[in-house]
Amino acid sequence: MLFYQPQDGYRFNSDSIFLYDFIHSFSPSGSVLDVGCGVGVIGLLLARDFKVEPTLVDKQGVMTEYARKNARINGIEADVQLCDFLDYENSGRFDSIVSNPPFYHEDVIQSEDPHLHTCRYNTHLPPRPFFEKVKRLLKPRGHLFFCYDASQVAQIIPALQSASLTVEHMRFVHPRAHKPAKLVMVHARRDSRAKTVILPPLIPFGEEGYGPEALQIFKKARTHTIKCQID
Repeated sequence: MLFYQPQDGYRFNSDSIFLYDFIHSFSPSGSVLDVGCGVGVIGLLLARDFKVEPTLVDKQGVMTEYARKNARINGIEADVQLCDFLDYENSGRFDSIVSNPPFYHEDVIQSEDPHLHTCRYNTHLPPRPFFEKVKRLLKPRGHLFFCYDASQVAQIIPALQSASLTVEHMRFVHPRAHKPAKLVMVHARRDSRAKTVILPPLIPFGEEGYGPEALQIFKKARTHTIKCQID
């Protein structure tokens, strides 16, 4: 699947591909909203693989232009909207909401580039308002899939609970077997009473680069990227 990406600025990385694979294991169906879609990689890959109706939302016009272009060249019908998710309104509710949101916290060194700042830091989509909005847009028993900075688990779980979103599955991503987790992938569900299942960790790197599971995930995604500037 071909994706055009910005020549300069934020581009999707392995986090989005690992999240796509995580969502893939739950076989989504129906209506799917991709929040902070960027160039559209997660929503469009899911639309390629499953019978879903994708809506893609991003607050930066340059990203929605790439997302529209990528939907068009891959022959996928997608509703791409330029909108801040916290202001987004829809006449119906969604079966699933997916997101690789900006999750770096304010204590890290921050980019001064406005585009990169919006893509990276959670001041642009704080957890509690994010999850409250998700609850309002999900159907009863609807699904939320997202990834986040693993060090902020203690903050995101209470925020999910306050929005009546129950964590059903979590999978931590450790760069290497002896390294702490850097990323966590979460499957939460509205109004669920299920217990949380902690899935086996994903460890992308071995001694000589990417390991077998990561390589298999990249093979499943089958993405090819072209860096270009959209006029």
